[in-house]
Amino acid sequence: MEWLRIFEPRPRAGSRLFCFPHAGGGAASYRPWTAMLRPDVELVAVQYPGRQDRFGEPCAESLEELVAGATAEIAGLLDRPYAFFGHSMGATVAFEAVRALTARGLPEPRRLFVSARSAPSESEPVRVDTADDADLLAHVRGLGSAGGAHLDAEPRLRPLVLPSLRADLAVVNSYRYRGGEPVRCPVTAIAGSTDHSVGRREIAAWQRHTTLPVELLELPGGHFYLEESAQRLLSVLNDRV
Repeated sequence: MEWLRIFEPRPRAGSRLFCFPHAGGGAASYRPWTAMLRPDVELVAVQYPGRQDRFGEPCAESLEELVAGATAEIAGLLDRPYAFFGHSMGATVAFEAVRALTARGLPEPRRLFVSARSAPSESEPVRVDTADDADLLAHVRGLGSAGGAHLDAEPRLRPLVLPSLRADLAVVNSYRYRGGEPVRCPVTAIAGSTDHSVGRREIAAWQRHTTLPVELLELPGGHFYLEESAQRLLSVLNDRV
């Protein structure tokens, strides 16, 4: 598979959890979750082009390209109940992926988890000069991710990471919600308690995009709360997948 990574195949799993990375992120960030998920859940991470083991490929130029590539392979793995989890940009990709799959008559997910991301109708451009490495690094640093700390400590990693981050932010800034059908599955919207990059009103607006009630949760941490609150987050996922 080109777009999907299964780090620990579980052929007898009763369900699957598909995970969509944030801007500049890759499938490997979800590898540690395999040890924390219930044994009857198989984790499938989406790998965008232009990073990690797809480093030699050109990055996607639009969110539609990411959705089309991922769903082409996901469609073949819907033989059992499934859920989607997307963090930051990945939440928007996951949402549009649900709509793309169901438009083809494929089953809805059991649940859509959207993390640290405003609702599609409320999305705003990321205010950063992506052509300026210093501004880009300051943006990453401000979000408080471990990856940002690594880039500060290891400048040699920047040529490997910044191109995909730059491309993904261009994708985020070019995305426009064009209306259409809401999803018909439960949505759990999760935010970090100290994440000031996403407003609570914009997160609550996910209710406009599903026919079912939205569950709003807050976990300790900032934009990358899923790094410091991994156990709590996985407990949420295990209870709902």
